[in-house]
Amino acid sequence: MPSSVRRSWITKPIFGLAQRALPRLSSTEREAIEAGDVWWDADLFTGNPDWNKLLACAPARLSEEEQQFLAGPVEELCRMVDDWKVNWQWHDLPPQVWEFLKAKKFFAMIIPKQYGGLGFSAYAHSEVIRKLSSRSVCAACTAMVPNSLGPGELLMQFGTKEQRDYWLPRLARGEEIPCFGLTSPEAGSDAASMVDTGVVCRGRYEGREVLGIRLNWHKRYITLGPIATVLGLAFKLHDPDHLIGDRDDVGITLALVPTHIPGISIGRRHLPAMHVFQNGPNWGRDVFIPMDNVIGGVEQAGKGWKMLMSALAAGRGISLPSLSAAGAAYTAHVTGAYARIREQFQVSIAKFEAIQERLGRLAATAYLLDAARRMTCAALDDGHHPAVVTAIMKAQATDRMRVSVNDAMDVHGGKAIIEGPLNYLGSLYRGVPIAITVEGANIVTRALIQFGQGAIRCHPYLLKEMMALEDADRARGLDAFDQAFWGHVKHSLANAARTFGRAWTGGLFAPAPDAGAATKFYRQLSRHAAAFALAVDMALLMLGGGLKRKEMLSARFGDILSELYLSSAALKRWNDEGRHDEDLPLLEWCLESSLATIESRFDEIFANFPIRPVGWLLRFFILPFGRRRGPSDRCTDRCAELIANPSAARDRLTVDLFHPPESERDHGLALLEGAFAKIVAVQPIRDRMHSARVRDVEAALKQCTISEAEAAQLREAADAVAAAVAVDDFAPEELTARGANKEDVSSPAISQPIPQPHPQAAE
Repeated sequence: MPSSVRRSWITKPIFGLAQRALPRLSSTEREAIEAGDVWWDADLFTGNPDWNKLLACAPARLSEEEQQFLAGPVEELCRMVDDWKVNWQWHDLPPQVWEFLKAKKFFAMIIPKQYGGLGFSAYAHSEVIRKLSSRSVCAACTAMVPNSLGPGELLMQFGTKEQRDYWLPRLARGEEIPCFGLTSPEAGSDAASMVDTGVVCRGRYEGREVLGIRLNWHKRYITLGPIATVLGLAFKLHDPDHLIGDRDDVGITLALVPTHIPGISIGRRHLPAMHVFQNGPNWGRDVFIPMDNVIGGVEQAGKGWKMLMSALAAGRGISLPSLSAAGAAYTAHVTGAYARIREQFQVSIAKFEAIQERLGRLAATAYLLDAARRMTCAALDDGHHPAVVTAIMKAQATDRMRVSVNDAMDVHGGKAIIEGPLNYLGSLYRGVPIAITVEGANIVTRALIQFGQGAIRCHPYLLKEMMALEDADRARGLDAFDQAFWGHVKHSLANAARTFGRAWTGGLFAPAPDAGAATKFYRQLSRHAAAFALAVDMALLMLGGGLKRKEMLSARFGDILSELYLSSAALKRWNDEGRHDEDLPLLEWCLESSLATIESRFDEIFANFPIRPVGWLLRFFILPFGRRRGPSDRCTDRCAELIANPSAARDRLTVDLFHPPESERDHGLALLEGAFAKIVAVQPIRDRMHSARVRDVEAALKQCTISEAEAAQLREAADAVAAAVAVDDFAPEELTARGANKEDVSSPAISQPIPQPHPQAAE
């Protein structure tokens, strides 16, 4: 059929129908979709990912300079921080730590060297946050914020030359402490509800009359806000006198606001889940700034949401995923060691199957999250800014960290719930909800972003079709729609054939690289990638714009996309690290768990699809033989063994975490690691005693089963275990305000006079 005939007689009616049925994108939705780019997520959406392309991507690497920074300043900073004293006695990082952070340029990791920063890669930034997180959540949060969503990143991407030349060197030297004000009481995830305003006008600034903006705002939850010297501010800009253009409502705009300007009130500090990183509200009433303070100048006025989404597209994939990967590795490390040394009924609890179930999941989660972290950092360092991938990373990493921390708490029992210097899990446990909430709450990310934006941004044809439908030039739009629509039809038919063939053969002939023992997993992911692409197209065809209102359905599609991405990362890690046989149980657990989740979500989609016959048809095409069950008990046991015993595989799981020196005898982690080493060392002696059917050291010594030196070694190990499982207690007066020395427990930031907000601005 000639294309002109097809366009006139078939495409044109469909074009008109689609224009009426498809809701238009809001300005914030459009800007979010246009921010960043796509990467492996787009390959997955094709339904036929090229695995060789993924495996050919270079893994993330550290430069010599970056390795030295981790071994030097980062290690030194970890040794300077006592997390218990920071949170419960000082209520802040001590002054010498603040000075060290500035002097060693921890706040300038992403700032290029030409401006005095460190100019580190995304992977180095991630590694720094990961190691700090294994020592102190407070220190990690303090270091991550200036290198994530904030003035530095925004200036580098969008600032004018004059702004970069002035602000970036000052930020790099630590002369300025930045924060960013986005969230307000009225607007969290819904930026369109923001009531913080700026009005273009003329006013006086530093003794001269200039064109500028008069600001009024109320922000909260602002990390580093209480001590910041420059505030990055998001607000809605209005230009009623048309001083900078012909629009009354310019839109969301970003500006730099020095915090010393009259009219600014810095509120008292928030206390996020009893973590004391600097965080608090601030207000501005009739604050005047020059137009030069708009990030990017007048040309970027009204483009703030797109700027934020673009900056977040990178930062969201580094900071919190790094903290989460550290949390997963840390919990695997400490829980494996604790289960090994802790005995009940004269047996190490690491031998109990109920404990092994948790240990196995801990080990595999640590492997998976670090695999995804490394792969995402490699993409960022290669110049990609994959907004959907980084949203997946933030939501999935923090959620899985929560599971890992809960598993660790369950295995430790009372040891983990009694606060004190000996508790090495309580701080992380309290920090989990913070990570889940910030930089996009996980509920919203899962329901609206992972799939909602992913379907539009990553689908090979959908965005082209939507842009054609909204083209003001109808003829041009029809031409573009004709090309995209029929490409989409061919794409859907090809995926239908792939899906049917791969599902009914169990994925046996699905494409996969020659990957040895892992080849079967590539085949299953290829099978489910085709199924995902087909199911997405059917949902879009049947539900149209109504799909985005079916948030539970969208969330399940988002889960499938997330599992495909994370599983890809696990396979790539196994390949990049040399395909170690010892790590194969970890890979198997990750993939079997992921495939079970994918099939479970498909099952839920089919069962809840609004048009029931479509659900039945999809089930016939995709899951004709039912769904799988997940990792076997044997696989779980093997994963548990990896973290309950010293091995190269265990070392790879927990590489580059901070390990306190033996001199920290009052630190719970140091005691645990010491006890673990001693128990492992005496295991051959205990095995000999077991063979001789003797349990008591003195009896074994008397029977000459062991030597005097071995008896001493056993007693030393027992003492080390007793110290490691001990918990803290406090005198009553230590826990009351009357018994505390307020000069000892008040930080400089708390003891400073606190500006009071305007009464009308207070919540």
